[in-house]
Amino acid sequence: MTDSVEYKHSPSSSSSHHEDTTDFGYRSVPRSQKKTMVREVFESVAGKYDVMNDVMSLGIHRIWKRIFVGMLNPRPNMKLLDLAGGTGDITFGWLRAGGGTAVLSDINAAMLSVGRNRAIKAGLIDKTEVCVVDAEAIPLPDASVDRVTIAFGLRNCTDKDAVLREARRVLKPGGRFFCLEFSRVEIAALSPIYDVWSFKVLPKMGEIIAKDSESYQYLAESIRMFPDQETLCDMMRNAGLERVTYRNLSGGIAAIHSGWRL
Repeated sequence: MTDSVEYKHSPSSSSSHHEDTTDFGYRSVPRSQKKTMVREVFESVAGKYDVMNDVMSLGIHRIWKRIFVGMLNPRPNMKLLDLAGGTGDITFGWLRAGGGTAVLSDINAAMLSVGRNRAIKAGLIDKTEVCVVDAEAIPLPDASVDRVTIAFGLRNCTDKDAVLREARRVLKPGGRFFCLEFSRVEIAALSPIYDVWSFKVLPKMGEIIAKDSESYQYLAESIRMFPDQETLCDMMRNAGLERVTYRNLSGGIAAIHSGWRL
């Protein structure tokens, strides 16, 4: 049985020169505080996270994740690193589709605890390593995994460029990075409906279901602050990933970005 392990790793000096503030939803906060604030959000919602995902997306996130896992092309001889893996949906999808060993990682131990319990219940714990990991400083050797995924987690990271650089570093040559994230709606008629849903309905549902409206207000704001599709492509290229592409889902409400280490 695999227990949650916290690894510590010193970030490279190249990511140490930053401005003093960053976004936390629509607020500007000291960079040093964001990780703690994000951790508190997900500690608050961990127990209801899967239920709220269904409510927030009307269940569509399950279809998005199914498409995402299919694009990973899982193989028994491949190893997956699932960053910000939370309660384990991508890891479990990978394993059930025939993928090899998976590292289910997240910076938040409360979320990972839910994921680990799900892995035990599903009989998947033997192929799952559960680790507390900061995606900005991954404690794995260079060129050690075949796939790196991050689903609905990149927007919560303080230094997104560092995450992308680290993802490329740990990929084997010929390995591929995949990101599933809320993105920029590209169908004009959807935008006003989506805004009402995000800023009026979701916080209210958060209050009713998870007894926490503020966390869901932050989640809605963090989606709007996330780079659009083309900007994220540029960030991935700047991190050294190649053949970068993206695929919109549900009119751009979400998108799957991918890039190779060649």
